[in-house]
Amino acid sequence: MSEQDHQMPSDRAGADDAAPAGTLEDLLGILDLRADPASGPDSFIGQSQPQPWGRVYGGQVLAQALVAAQRTVDPDGERRPVHSMHAYFLRAGDDTEPITFCVERLRDGQSFSARRVLALQFGRAILTLAASFQMPGEGLEHAEPAPDDVPPPESLLPLAQRYAHLTSEGARRWLRQRPVELRHVTPPPYVEPSPDRVARQQLWMRTTGPLPAAVDTPAMHAAVLAYASDYSQLEPVLRRHGVMFALPGLRVASLDHAMWFHRPARADEWLLVDVTSPSAQGARALGTSRFHTRDGVLVASAAQEGMLRLTSSADRR
Repeated sequence: MSEQDHQMPSDRAGADDAAPAGTLEDLLGILDLRADPASGPDSFIGQSQPQPWGRVYGGQVLAQALVAAQRTVDPDGERRPVHSMHAYFLRAGDDTEPITFCVERLRDGQSFSARRVLALQFGRAILTLAASFQMPGEGLEHAEPAPDDVPPPESLLPLAQRYAHLTSEGARRWLRQRPVELRHVTPPPYVEPSPDRVARQQLWMRTTGPLPAAVDTPAMHAAVLAYASDYSQLEPVLRRHGVMFALPGLRVASLDHAMWFHRPARADEWLLVDVTSPSAQGARALGTSRFHTRDGVLVASAAQEGMLRLTSSADRR
């Protein structure tokens, strides 16, 4: 959910909230969890990126929970990388307080391992995540091709240039520094509604720089990709209904998030994200996405259900 607070509906602030911010160095720092033996043998603790609205960005806690799980399986992700994860956002997190991640070892088989993670603040769960890891093997293989006729990222404007003309305080959130660069194929529904009303959004993404050699591992690339996957999952919903994120009274919150890692991928190389929304109903909407490399290889898929509510008398047509 690009630029929105990914938490429970009751904790969603207004549409003037600022975007997740920080450098790539900041992101790698908060993903470097430390052991927390006081909370248990498989417990870790992490900090948060400061947010203007004071609540933890959903993609951050997703990525940290995945890091915690991976630490108890194969820290580098070389021998038994993650292949799927399923998470529920339970409460808003406080970005000024550390987050404790308690990992439960559900199973370690010959090929698969399963973990469950609780992310805790003040003794209460803010997120629960289940993840599965597999030793690579051989078998049947196929993949959907990447969309045709998508312009390359070099021909598209980064957000800082796309919105360089904006001067209002509320609009400056689109210009904030972030660890992942986004280049939209069609204008995102941030500050103006989409004229085409289609339930699809395409964008390229990669980190703002290469991952340093010390953390250039499959596990870290998967964690960073999980972090970035939370940016734009519900954009197609707003495009379809001609609604923009900056609309006063719009409340958006992630409810759950699932991701499947099909093939190895580098988060510091351009990935095409093709996002669609098959359904919106009951103040909830579903977004699904596919991640392709520049040469068309499908490397990951994701799905997220979110809450979207219009609480003002704004035009809803």
